[in-house]
Amino acid sequence: MRQEKLEYLQKKYESRLNPSSDKELAAAGAHGPGGPGPGGHGRRGGRGGMPVKKPKNVKKTMGRLFAYIANEKLKLFIVFLCVIGGTVANLAGSYMLRPIINGLTSPEGSVSFLLKGILTMAVIYLVGVAAQYLQQRIMIGVSQNAICKLRNDLFGKMQRLPVRYYDTNNHGDVMSRFTNDVDAVGEMLNNTVVQLISGAINIVGTFALMIYTNVWLTLITVAMIPLMLKAVQAVGGRSRKYYRAQQAAIGTLNGYIEETVTGQKVVKVFNHEEEAREEFEYLNHDLRGKQIKAQFFGGIMGPVMGNLSQVSYSLTACIGGILCVLRGFDIGGLTVFVNYSRQFSRPINEVAMQVNTIFSALAGAERVFSVMDEEPERADAEQAIRIVEKERRSLYQIPKKSPVTEAENFPENVVSQDDSYYYKDVKGAVTLADVTFGYNPDKTTLKNISLYAKPGQKIAFVGSTGAGKTTITNLINRFYDIDAGSITIDGIPVTELERDSLRRNISMVLQDTHLFTGTVRENIRYGRLDATDEEVEQAARTASAHSFIVHLEHGYDTMLEGDGANLSQGQRQLINIARAAISRAPILILDEATSSVDTRTEKHIEKGMDRLMAQRTTLVIAHRLSTVRNANAIMVLENGEIIERGDHDDLLMQKGRYYELYTGLSELD
Repeated sequence: MRQEKLEYLQKKYESRLNPSSDKELAAAGAHGPGGPGPGGHGRRGGRGGMPVKKPKNVKKTMGRLFAYIANEKLKLFIVFLCVIGGTVANLAGSYMLRPIINGLTSPEGSVSFLLKGILTMAVIYLVGVAAQYLQQRIMIGVSQNAICKLRNDLFGKMQRLPVRYYDTNNHGDVMSRFTNDVDAVGEMLNNTVVQLISGAINIVGTFALMIYTNVWLTLITVAMIPLMLKAVQAVGGRSRKYYRAQQAAIGTLNGYIEETVTGQKVVKVFNHEEEAREEFEYLNHDLRGKQIKAQFFGGIMGPVMGNLSQVSYSLTACIGGILCVLRGFDIGGLTVFVNYSRQFSRPINEVAMQVNTIFSALAGAERVFSVMDEEPERADAEQAIRIVEKERRSLYQIPKKSPVTEAENFPENVVSQDDSYYYKDVKGAVTLADVTFGYNPDKTTLKNISLYAKPGQKIAFVGSTGAGKTTITNLINRFYDIDAGSITIDGIPVTELERDSLRRNISMVLQDTHLFTGTVRENIRYGRLDATDEEVEQAARTASAHSFIVHLEHGYDTMLEGDGANLSQGQRQLINIARAAISRAPILILDEATSSVDTRTEKHIEKGMDRLMAQRTTLVIAHRLSTVRNANAIMVLENGEIIERGDHDDLLMQKGRYYELYTGLSELD
């Protein structure tokens, strides 16, 4: 690779490949082992020297987390007994070697004595195996029930979060709560807690039996522990450093692969294949070097600890042999003790590793609970107005004690009433009066917007990118609440309507189509789940989609996957329009629905939309001005204000901004 190219790549990736903090590590897109994203599971446990992210409030998080298994107290008590039983059986089985060996070396030793001892040991170990099996079987059920409930609660909460949350949070980070963080919690509940308890009991039990067997040999074994801990600290520190670097390198490489594959057409158009290969080669070699160091220091932990354990074992065996010769220490005791001394360091290391894993899981749980603690969408008004279906008519069900009924402008065209409610037809008139709004408090996006759309009218919005066109539709849907002014439908403030009722009566066709995994029929029916098959097909005809759907491999039962990847952009948009048509909502919002399709497909879509807009109040955000010439009124927005309004002919006569855009004297930004 050329030296100047190498220097350029080193400078380009310096901060991403060599992060000095967790914050920089996240910014580097570390999606390999220990980070969210493509190519990794995102766990930051203590395994293999991985960096551990500690929770901020251990006590609170533990309390909330274990509330999910609090109703399984009996099962947890049985698990605890099984852990104790299995650990004690393991220790007792090992200790049985002492009487067996001592018996065989005594004059009274016999084959029957040996068989009796082996049989007793086998029974003890079988009890331990049964206890461990029962403990694992019960704990898996308990933990998976808890994880299932945790996921349900998380997903349920996310359905109640406002659109603002999704606009201000990275979608990949949101997804990682369901995968990486919940998986880390599941791993902890499945194994870690039980292993932690078992390891602690094992350490205490082994230490007690070592003291009982021989105090002096115990002191020798304990004296080796600081040396082992020092080795763990030294090797582990180097290991964490290199795993951190590896983590960043994997994330950067995966990100580059994803970026290059996604933009492969651009790469080929500009003949950048060789440059892409060189850049990948640089990142790949960088990853190789860091993986060698990380795997080396991660891999030598076992041999280092094993060798120190062997040193301790050899030292204990030599001194124990001397004690047998000079002080009458029994051979069976020596055999048991050296076995315990070899095992003693293992549970200590396991407990240390499990503590790291628990911290990582609790940090993940905190991220999950942080989503659950987010403010949901603002609750409906106390006497909120509901939209109901009666005799195939959509009616406002207005509580007689509602503030709306007491207002001077309460609509008089009431269809019927009973003891508690007024009922009024839903027409679809939309009015905005002096609406002011900003996504951030320090910046106003819309300024004193006033407009109205009578039932069945078509109102179009044109203007530069960022002028506030889409923001208006977001406010009508109550994706956001306004800062000042009012928005009403049929004279009723949208804040007085039940949010679900409001949105059920507004259909949207967006520029970016989104189809779900399922059949074509199911995707159309998404607009109204109780629609019949005949209504689905009628909606498809309305949207000019029926002709291409029947020519698909399985017609309406053709399975769509990957956001409808087996369909063209125009076909996907027609299904989107059919979905809106089947909803029968009186208000329709079209957000640049034809901007990403060719002219021929646009004609089909326009025919579908014309049928769809019949008898509906329609708000159109237009990119191509030719699509809004027949609108009843056109609003020209700039910098959050309406600078011109009128129909197509009126605006051309004004020879203002719309005239410039339509005649090509100026272009939309």
